[in-house]
Parts: sequence; C-alpha cells; structure tokens
Amino acid sequence: MNSLALIILAFSGFLAAYHTYGKFLARRIFRVDVNAVCPSYALQDNIDFVPTKKSVLFGHHFTSIAGLGPIVGPAIGVIWGWVPALAWVFLGSILMGAVHDFGALILSLRAQGRSLGDITATLINHRVRTLFLIIIFFGIWIVIAVFALIIAILFTMYPESVLPVWLQIPIALCTGHLIYKKGKNPLWVGIAATAVMYITIVLGAYLPIKLISFFGLNPLALWIIALLVYVYIASTLPVQKLLQPRDFINSFQLLIAMLLLTLGIFVTRPKIIAPAINLSPLGAPPMFPFIFIIIACGAISGFHCLVSSGTSSKQCDTESNALCIGYGSMLLEGALACLVIVAVCAGLGLGLTTKNGQTLTGAAAFAYNYSSWTQASGLQAKLGSFITGAANVINPLGIPQRVTIALMGVFLVSFAATTLDTSTRIQRYVISELACAWKIKLLTKKHPATIVAVLSAFILAFSNGNGNGALSLWPLFGTVNQLLAALALLVISIYLIKKRVTPFYTAIPMFIMLFVTGWAMLLNLKTFYAQKDWLLFCISISVFGLEIWMVIESAFVLKILFKRKR
Repeated sequence: MNSLALIILAFSGFLAAYHTYGKFLARRIFRVDVNAVCPSYALQDNIDFVPTKKSVLFGHHFTSIAGLGPIVGPAIGVIWGWVPALAWVFLGSILMGAVHDFGALILSLRAQGRSLGDITATLINHRVRTLFLIIIFFGIWIVIAVFALIIAILFTMYPESVLPVWLQIPIALCTGHLIYKKGKNPLWVGIAATAVMYITIVLGAYLPIKLISFFGLNPLALWIIALLVYVYIASTLPVQKLLQPRDFINSFQLLIAMLLLTLGIFVTRPKIIAPAINLSPLGAPPMFPFIFIIIACGAISGFHCLVSSGTSSKQCDTESNALCIGYGSMLLEGALACLVIVAVCAGLGLGLTTKNGQTLTGAAAFAYNYSSWTQASGLQAKLGSFITGAANVINPLGIPQRVTIALMGVFLVSFAATTLDTSTRIQRYVISELACAWKIKLLTKKHPATIVAVLSAFILAFSNGNGNGALSLWPLFGTVNQLLAALALLVISIYLIKKRVTPFYTAIPMFIMLFVTGWAMLLNLKTFYAQKDWLLFCISISVFGLEIWMVIESAFVLKILFKRKR
C-alpha cells in the first residue's frame, strides 16, 4: 500500500472524529459548561494553579502526554504487522484514548484540580483512593528512574543533542518571561523561541558534547544525577516559569517534525514494505493481548489521565477548552503514531546501512531490524528504526544528513525530558495527596514531597550501582500503565452514572482494557514464575491483587447506585 494514501486517510479520519464524536461527547455525555469557574481561577496561586491560554496549554499537555511513547510503542508493535498496529492506533485513540484523556480532565476540572486518584475518595471510598494512588505512585516511580536513564542513553547515542537540549532551558525561561511578564503574543514568542532553538540544533550538529567518567561514575550515571537535580528544580518552580514554556516550545518542535515527515511522505511516497500481518514473529509474545500493552501512547495510555488531572486541569481556564486539550491532543498523538508506523514500515525501506557497512533496501531493510523480538525490542533498535526511516523520508527535502540526525536526536530527548519533568511534578502531587490521607503534614508541602519523589527515583536507578536499576522493574510498566487507563475509565464511568448519564462510551473501553490488561498480567505472571524471577512475580501479583480489590469495591458502589435508580 502507498504510505501517502494511508496518511491522508488516517489524518482525515482523526479530523472527522474530533468534529463528530468528540463534540458529541462534550455536549451530550460530559455536558461541558462554558460558564463554569475552573480551578485555575478559583485556586489561583501562580505556582501550580495558573489560568493559561488554550494554545499554550495545548502545547504543554500535548508534549507531556506524548513523550517517547507514540514513537517507541508503534516502532516495536509493527513487528506483528502494520495493519494491526495502525488499526489499534486509529480506533484506540478515537474511541478509547481520547475519551479517557478528555474524561479525566473534565472530572478534575469539576473537583478543584484534584488528581483522578484522589477523586476516587469522593466517587467510591477512601480505601479505593489509597489503592489507586499507590498504583499511580508505583508507575510514576518507574517512569522517573527509567526516563532519566533513557535521556542519558540518548545523550550518549546523539551527543549532537546535548547542547540544544540544555540551551532550551534559558530559552524557555525567556519565553515564559515574555508571555507572562511582558504580555507578548504567545504565538509569535513561540515562533521566535523555536527559531532560536533550531539555531542551537545546528550548533549542536557541529559541536557534539560527550561526557567522560568522573569520580568512578560512568557518563550514564553522571547524566542521570544531573537530570534528577534538574527535575527537582524544574518541578518546584512555578509552572509558567519553565515547564509550561518549555513544553510550548516543544509543541512547535513536534509539529515541525511532524510537518517535515508529512512533507517527506508527500515527496518520496515510500511503499510500505513491512508485512501486513505477522502473527508469529520469532521470540515475540502473542499479539493478543500484548499489542494493546506495547502500543499504549498513540492509542490509550494510563499516564495521560495523570497529566489531564495532574497538571493540565490546574491550568485550563475554561471547560470549553477541555475538548481541544483533552480529546484533540490525543488525536494529534495518534497522528504522530501513524507517522512513526510509516517511517519504520516504509521509510526504512529507502535504505538501511548495517553494522558491517552493507546497504539494504526494501523488505530486506525492514527484516534486518525486525527479524526477531530480540532484534526489535531494544531501545537503540526501536529508536534507530524510527530515526533511520524518518531521515530517509526527510532527506529529499534538502536538509543535510548531519542536521537531520541532530534534529531527530533533539526531538527525542526533548520529549523524553518533558515526560520526566511532568512525571516528577505529578509524583509530588500524588505524595501530597497520600500525605493528606495519612495525615503526614510535612509531606503535604512542596519541597519535602519533591525530595521524596526524586530521592526514591534515585534509589531505584542506582539500586544496582550503575544507574539502570529501574530496568529490573520496567517489564511491569506496560501492564501497570494500561491498568491505570482501565481504572481511570472505571472512575469516569462511575462519575457519569452518579450524574445519571449513560456510561456506555466509557464503560465499553473500560471493560476492554480491564480484560486485556488482566490477560497480559496473567501471562506475565506465568513467565516470571517459569523464569523464577520472584521480584517481578511478587510485585505483579501484588498489583494484580490491588486491581481486583479496587474493581470489587467499585462493583459494590455500582450495585448501590443501580438500586437507588430503581
């Protein structure tokens, strides 16, 4: 199939879905109230609660939910074929992911900007709130430690990205100052900041920076320490100082990268050379249910509900903007995932140089990177497939290869850094909410809660002494993340039932996610038991038990609600 036709159909479908299904949900299901006073005004403190223009908040939300997820997941999920990967991204983002993100944002806007985990105390009971917050804490704990490692790896893989990524910090600080202190137009400030950012990318292409070992610490460990220090500072600063303007700049960067990829596809029109369906890749787990776990961001991801109800709800200035920010951002992320699928399933076929210098094209190029699960599942393999395919598509536009590589390297690091920043801030909120529930007054404060968030991630990262300790728990993250999505949809469905609104549009996705996540967890438990990996086995069975407990508690609440309706 021609990749250009595929992209046109997918993008047209996303646009139509926003203006039909999305607006239906806003009007008839969530009943958006344009006159409602949002928490950003009611609780405005100019630190976390900051009324924000739609364009700026869209940039923050979009880049926060995106990160590397819609790149890494689809780049490995295509091992089962481009058809199931594309179908899950397209249908999942429209009918499940965007509904999940939009619903979480609306609930938080109507609950003083509280996280979805904390809201469960009101909708279900205090026990379930504690269960949900513990699951959230566990998931974010892994994310912070692993994403610090991922950025450190990317810095070593793409030293051209180091200079522009760190220079983005003063650029973001200036951007926030011009928008909030000087009252400048966000669009023009964003364009100017992005232009300066691209100048630094060109500089980085010719001035790569590599760390050397220091005090017995290897470069990866040094980068992880530097990044954890940075996120402590970034997550305690007022959101409009650094996090929000940095994400705003990153949104321009992401849109430009997507535009370049789209233009490249229009120019090159690469033919899809990957198999349409491959049910039995060598060494791979079964496609069902694992395609729903591997491809999360880009279809549906539990992490998104944490962003919607963690940072975005505290900045949204009116409920009418929630559709664009919650539903629209998810569809744009789905569009990015489609571009990634084309890059690895078609762009890769334009040329791939192997480690021994051989140049492969067509189906042979795809087969080289996707001949087995082991070949496709490593971080360098996943990102390498995307970057090579994307560079092949973009190169005909006349951008030098060196600058293209630097551009894509900065693109990847910037969005990993956005996930790291946002996760640390959200973890601080989770710790504060747990501290309120457990009456630990000290941890309800900003700095102590952030210290716990960062220090716990540091302990996990260096639990094996070299900074990659979180990888021991990473096999659990996919199922925990999708479990969060299922539980978030459960909470949203209960909210709708209490409001006497049909929960059909959230309950069906909830049942699907509970089923596939439970299925995947059981298969993982079987694998961990067979491998005698008792750490992962015990943690998995504990998380599975928390899920079952939360569902049972919720079922009792639903039973009571249905009795009242009669």
